[in-house]
Amino acid sequence: MSRNTRIANLQRAATLPWTDGGQCVVREASQPWPVLAERCFAALDHDRVRFNDRTGRCAVASTGTMALGIGLCVLAAPEIVMGAVIVVGVVVVGVVIKEALDAYELRGSSQEEVEPAPQTKPAPQEPSANRKPKPEPSGQDGFPPVPTEPLERNRRPECRPVPVPRASKDGPHNDCADTFPPNRFPGMDVSVGGIRFDALQVGVRVLWEIKTHQFDKYNSFIQRMEIPKELKQIKKEQDIAMACGYDFVIGVSTQAHKEALLEADFSLNVVVTGCKR
Repeated sequence: MSRNTRIANLQRAATLPWTDGGQCVVREASQPWPVLAERCFAALDHDRVRFNDRTGRCAVASTGTMALGIGLCVLAAPEIVMGAVIVVGVVVVGVVIKEALDAYELRGSSQEEVEPAPQTKPAPQEPSANRKPKPEPSGQDGFPPVPTEPLERNRRPECRPVPVPRASKDGPHNDCADTFPPNRFPGMDVSVGGIRFDALQVGVRVLWEIKTHQFDKYNSFIQRMEIPKELKQIKKEQDIAMACGYDFVIGVSTQAHKEALLEADFSLNVVVTGCKR
């Protein structure tokens, strides 16, 4: 699976322009695509890429939360949406990506044979040296700074996000949790402070609780019983998220559900996902 993931990620990344020849992509190729996109976003040639949020998910997901560049959200989406990422001009496959793909195709290389390429190839180091001034404005060109690994290492151990198997077996719920924020760990819950959350949003420190039931279809009695039960769970999750330095968002499927939660506690950050069952 790791080898297949690497190949798929390398092939997807080969369609994009990279300022480092693809060194970051090859280094992170074994990670899920959303993680790779987050870690290598700064190495993308932003002057040649246009992002089109065709679903409107990225703009909505950013409302009321920490600022998230729509470009990173679009790029990191697990699914490929036609026309979402537009490249200006012809893409020449990064030398390091091409080298890695050739290694798989021609030699059937293992992961260990491919990874040394960025270290042993002297040529890609030249562009990297010439671009020393470029990373400095990267956080000022409309895209937010991307969290890095050292930042996570500085957290208290119990506050570090740990991907864990899904607690829910509800397919539509899990699909919504993966694609709407979108989730940094597709197919997984994330444990923070001993509490499971449905998703950790790509690119920012925002934990999500996803609810996909059609609240407006419940009768009034069930609705009155449901909200206090949800608030008890939400309060527990929110306290842990805030104590560990994360924002916390509740994603609900309907406007009626959002209004009921805000009526009970106007301080909550609730977003309508529109996810269907």
